[in-house]
Parts: sequence; C-alpha cells; structure tokens
Amino acid sequence: MTWTDHILSRRATLVGTTGLAVGALMPDGIASGAPNRSATASPAGPAGPAAASFANPVIWQDFADIDVIRVGSTYYLSASTMHYSPGAPILRSYDLVNWEIAGHSVPVLDFGSKYDLNGGRGYVRGIWASSLAYRPSNRTFYWLGQIDFARTYIYTATAAEGPWTRHATLGTAYYDAGLLVDDDDTMYVSYGNSAISVAQLSADGRTQVRSQQVFTTPSSVGTLEGSRFYKINGNYYIFLTRPANGQYILRSTSGPFGPYTMRQVLLNLPGPIAGGGVPHQGGLVRTQGGAWYYMAFIDAYPGGRMPALAPVTWTSDGWPALQLVNGAWGASYPAPAVPTPPRQVTPMTGVDTFDGTTLKPRWEWNHNPDNGKWSVDNGLTLRTATVTDDLYWARNTLTHRIQGPTSTATVQLDHSAMRDGDRAGLALLRDSSAWIGLKRAGGTTRLVMVDGLTMDGSWNTTGKGTERASVNAPGGGRIWLRATADIRPGSSRTGTFSYSTDGVNFTRLGPTFTMGNDWRFFMGYRFALFNHATQALGGSVRVTRFELSRP
Repeated sequence: MTWTDHILSRRATLVGTTGLAVGALMPDGIASGAPNRSATASPAGPAGPAAASFANPVIWQDFADIDVIRVGSTYYLSASTMHYSPGAPILRSYDLVNWEIAGHSVPVLDFGSKYDLNGGRGYVRGIWASSLAYRPSNRTFYWLGQIDFARTYIYTATAAEGPWTRHATLGTAYYDAGLLVDDDDTMYVSYGNSAISVAQLSADGRTQVRSQQVFTTPSSVGTLEGSRFYKINGNYYIFLTRPANGQYILRSTSGPFGPYTMRQVLLNLPGPIAGGGVPHQGGLVRTQGGAWYYMAFIDAYPGGRMPALAPVTWTSDGWPALQLVNGAWGASYPAPAVPTPPRQVTPMTGVDTFDGTTLKPRWEWNHNPDNGKWSVDNGLTLRTATVTDDLYWARNTLTHRIQGPTSTATVQLDHSAMRDGDRAGLALLRDSSAWIGLKRAGGTTRLVMVDGLTMDGSWNTTGKGTERASVNAPGGGRIWLRATADIRPGSSRTGTFSYSTDGVNFTRLGPTFTMGNDWRFFMGYRFALFNHATQALGGSVRVTRFELSRP
C-alpha cells in the first residue's frame, strides 16, 4: 500500500463528533496476561470495592495505539508518538487507573535524517502502533514496531525506565504488530492490514523463522488492523480494530498459525467522552485476581486519543464480553480489585522546575533535538539550534501533552540572552498552531501573539504565522507566559494566551485561537517551548519553571 493508502485505512471510517448509533454486540473482549500474554481466563467478572470507582477516560492525555501488560503487580502501557522524540512512552500503574510516565522504549528516532529536520521532515511518520511484551525467561521488556513501512525494530530493557537499547532490525515491516511470548518462550508476532499474518521469531528475537497469513478480513467487515496477540487457556487470540469504530477478535484452538474464527466485540458503541468517538484498538490485561479489562482509546480531537478502561468477562465457551453500562462504554465502573499500591504514582500534571540534569519523561521533542543546544541544570536552557522563519522546521522545540478537558500551561522564562532575530515562547502546537512569546530585533524585544502557522495534508508548511498583537517586553529579562487550551472534542475549541511580569497577575494578549480538530495529523495539540533564530545562532533562553494546571 502507498503511504496515502495507509493513512486512509487508518481512519477511513472515523466516526463524527455527533451522535453515535449502538451496533449489534457479540459476547467478546480479551486480555493481556501476567507476566506475559499467555494467561488463564476465568468466567468470573471483575470485582472491586463497592464504594470505589473510576471515571473514564482514565488518562485525559493523548496516548494512542495502546498496548498494556502486567508484570507481577505492576501494569505497563505503551503508546504511539510518531515524530516526537524520544518515542514510544512507557506508562506505569499499580491499579490500572492512576498512571505515571516511566520512560520511553525508543530513545532517539535514528531512522533517517528527516527525523533530525535535516533535509526533510518526519511529521506523522515515526512511531505508529507498536507492541510491548515482557519475557520472563530473561526478565526483559521487548518493544517491537515498524518504521516507515520498511523495517521492524526491536528494543529491549530490563526495566521500564530503561536504558532501552536496539536489539534487532528485521527486514519485514510488521505493520500494527502484536508481540506474544508463548508458554514455551517462543516469540510470535501478529500483524497486517486486513490480511493478518503471524510470524515466528528466532529464540534470540533477532530474526524471523517463518511467516504465514492466517486470516483474510471479510469484505463485509472492511479493514482490520492494530493486532494484539494473546494465548489464553491454550487458545490463541488476535485482537483487531476496525478503525475507528469497531473491535473484533480472532481465535485459534489449533496453534498460533490457525485456522482462526472471528467474532465482533463492539461496533459504533457510544463512548464516555461527550462528542468523542468509539472506544477501539488498545489491548486487554488480567489483574492479579483474575479479572480482565480492556484499555482502548477514544478519538477526541483537538486533544488527541484518550485511554478508557472497561471490564471484560468470559463466556463459558471461551469468548470475551465487554461489560456495558446502559448499552454504552461506561463513564465510570467499580475500581479494579488490586492490592494496595506500594506508592503513589507521579502526577502527569503539576510543576517542573527542571531540577537535576535530565529531562523528566513527561517531555518529548518535536523530532530529534540537537543535544548540543540544550541543557538541564536546575533550569532548562534552550540555545538556538536552527536558523529559520518557520517553527515547523525549528529543532529543539520541547513538547508536553495537554491535560483534558481543559488545562493551562504557565512558564517562567528569562529572555535576557536572546539575540536579534530570535523567536522564543510557548505554543499550542499541531498542524495549525499559535504562540505567545518574544521577538528580538534591532536590540529591542517585543512580546507578541502569533497565529496562522499551518501545514497542508502532506505536512508541508502553508503558513508561517501572522502577528496578531504585541507589546514592548518588560525590562529585566524575566517574564511569565501562559496558554490555556480547551481540548474537549469539537470543531470550535479554543486556546488563549496571556503574560505576566510578576507571575500573579496575567494580561490577555491577542485574539482567541480556534484549534483544528482534523484527525489526519493523528497526534493531538501539545504545549511547546521553543527558541529559534531567524538570523544567526548564539542566543538562548532559560526556563526556570513550568506548571501544567487544571481549573
């Protein structure tokens, strides 16, 4: 398939942001096991304390193409990041509800110069749907994903935090792959778009032993992709999505290479985010007590794709059934019955003063950074790394996910070391962007609000920005910049920008910015810190505090 064909297959049936009709539901669902994907299913439903419940989405931040596993008493979740670096974040939880970012499976996107913004750009490429697994025999995590429909890469680590290293490069592109570690330690990969195949890897996980197509999607169903591969009670299951409004499952009682039969899990199911899409894709996981849960994601632009959790039970003949609330994915469910967590997870909101000498895993760069042009030392220093008048070409733009449904980013910035021609500030970044920040020219610094930064459907720049408001920057070099974003699903969600000279009293600058909600960029809006030159390198800014807060 061509790149365009892949893009279109990915969301060709995207459900609109208005009412959704309930489709016929078969008794289906499944799960990923502990410590790997080979597990035992129990017909019993999940239990939880009667007084305890959780609300969906369990994470109101952009984490899509989810894979989820349990290792001992800890749950791990992996997600897509496309052109952001480091890629493939690993989230950690002890209860399936409260999550923290532990690290990234792909430390750098070293897949070609376009990921360095060198002679090309990698927007909407990079890390697509991938898979996370744990191999008990060597106590190692495995991440597997294809890049640019050319090759498959495997990274490994003995801890979710890393360090992660490249383990193997395979010549076959396992599109939308699911990795299974079988009871006998053999590793299998399910993959494909409509034509679903299974590959067996060598014992060291570095080469392919065999590959075979095991299923052809009926034309009446359409496209199936997003594989997740499980072994449960001796049977093999491949969990597949019909983008972006359905979920199906294949089962083989004869081994990993089939034959497989298919059942529908959900179709056009109303989701728990008002105006959002149908929960789909993602994966399944079993708790220590034997209860099963499905972690899907919901298209909810302009914010992105948000994880949602629902319990799953099993029929007596070995098929999973999603538990609904009034015919829909529940806005809330009883909390999973799990042991008391050993500690509280690190919140994905709050203050970062850039203490220490490394970035926290909540941060990801727009493409790979120039590591010689930034540093953390009880504050973040961004030196200009690119001479350009186009933010989409500027290296070392540092991004942070937006917390839904509405949140505010406030940054304290010292701009005294900027040079003529430099641009620095805080953006709402996507294929249609806006920012508040500083422009220096002729020895004078102005505070400006800019919108009209745009890309076309091939991710080429079509607008470099229009200045909508400006004031003279206050003396002293220190300023607070603020952006507030409403990322509830819809076509008219807005962002606003303001500034302060004391960090307490803020003044609006510029008009309201209307965020785009087209799904084709896949990734949702992010807050972004940037500093680039338009004349010559050498300038810098220092960020001493970043706060992500909710109303």
